[in-house]
Amino acid sequence: MLDFRSIGRRPGTALWAGLCLLLASGCDRFRGEEPAIPTEAEAAQFYSNSPDIESVAIRGNLVEVRVAQPEQQLRRGGSLWARVGPYVYLFSPGTRDLFQAFPGVAAVRVVTTVRGDREVARAMLRRDELSDILWRRSLNILGLALQEGTERPSRLEELVHWGEEHTEYEYDPAYVPSARNGGE
Repeated sequence: MLDFRSIGRRPGTALWAGLCLLLASGCDRFRGEEPAIPTEAEAAQFYSNSPDIESVAIRGNLVEVRVAQPEQQLRRGGSLWARVGPYVYLFSPGTRDLFQAFPGVAAVRVVTTVRGDREVARAMLRRDELSDILWRRSLNILGLALQEGTERPSRLEELVHWGEEHTEYEYDPAYVPSARNGGE
């Protein structure tokens, strides 16, 4: 048994006391417990404010969100709207909150579809990709894109560039003919 009254009087005792406290603190890795992963229903709650969500699935420690993208949006906005689709959901408060609530989630993948099951684009954001500061930047970029994107397409381009810098992504060449996919 460690006598905590002796800490500071004997060299190395503070180190041992710190290690014992770490072990006793209930750190999941030391106890052998797996970090929490949500059910599909729990994960879907983080995206419940969007009517375009088709499904949310759990694939191991990956959450996959499928989103129906309106075909008229793609006709009107072309390849820019095809590229921006996944990033609207990946860089949302819902994704950030999902990562915070469930430490077992390693990544979130958003797949945008049209006409039922035809994939337009997909992008995957890994849990450790964004620090708190980068999350704030992501939410700011998303907010500006959503607020001003129709009048200022450069805001949508900024979101696409941010997304391509921080995710693994793939675009259907039928919607993005010059796609240089940042594949998985």
